Amino acid sequence: MGIKSFLKLVEIQTKVASIIPFILGTVYTLYRYDNFNVKNFLFMYISLITFDMATTAINNYIDYKKAIKKHGFGYEVHNAITNFNLKESTVIFTIFILLLVAITMGVILFINTNYILLILGIISFGVGILYSFGPVPISRMPLGEMFLGFFMGFVIPFVSIYIHRYNKGLIDMNINLSQIIVKFDILEVIIIFLISLPTVVCISNIMLANNICDIEDDIENKRYTLPIYIGRKKSLKLFKYLYYIAYINIIFSIIFKILPITTILVFLTLIPIKKNIDIFFKEQTKKNTFIFAVKNFILINSIYILSILPGLLLK
Repeated sequence: MGIKSFLKLVEIQTKVASIIPFILGTVYTLYRYDNFNVKNFLFMYISLITFDMATTAINNYIDYKKAIKKHGFGYEVHNAITNFNLKESTVIFTIFILLLVAITMGVILFINTNYILLILGIISFGVGILYSFGPVPISRMPLGEMFLGFFMGFVIPFVSIYIHRYNKGLIDMNINLSQIIVKFDILEVIIIFLISLPTVVCISNIMLANNICDIEDDIENKRYTLPIYIGRKKSLKLFKYLYYIAYINIIFSIIFKILPITTILVFLTLIPIKKNIDIFFKEQTKKNTFIFAVKNFILINSIYILSILPGLLLK
């Protein structure tokens, strides 16, 4: 397998969907908590990126194996296995190596922290695998947007904060012979959820846009996603309103001093985001307009992260 076919198999351009939440959690850690663990940062980064690559490769492999419609952009061009005529054994071996690296780095990260991270890691890895694999993969159900948004948009920032504060009371677990006691700092967990909401909704919208574009193909391939259940019109409305939730949340977070006042700069993205939404409303295709959901995610969250940085100087 060449570099080009590998990057296509793992859809390297989509890795921003995991890297940006990771960076968000890291930047917010510096802003709010003033501590940073370099080793844990590197271990999590390697584990995260390799696992994301593995799940994408699994998803492409499962789509290749279960495809009923074996023609068109989604099968012949979008899927690297058919596009580059990859051997199944090569794809499976690549997935195995990526998972091995991800799990190894995850175990090292657990050794450097505690059992809470082990539990979060097992749950996240499990959901990541079940997203594409199993009798009824999550990606083929109307729950895909919710799971993807929550785990990539919230859990990744949460863990990227927790690896620096695992011994600071964010979550504590005491184990004895008779019981397991888990204590949360509820306020801090809510705060992390609120600062993660822009990534949650934008990542959900990437999958929603993908599924809207694939409605006809998914019906033929028996993938019963959310847009098939609620229809194209309601799906497009949901796509639009989710972005506005992100902006409302930022205003709320500024008012309650969860975010620095400089994050008001995110509202400079409103006009280009509205323009991209209008373009997607006119045509929904994987080839021409799906990319606008990815562009919206990058635009909103890049400015969001950059607007937090001046808050470090203002503190």
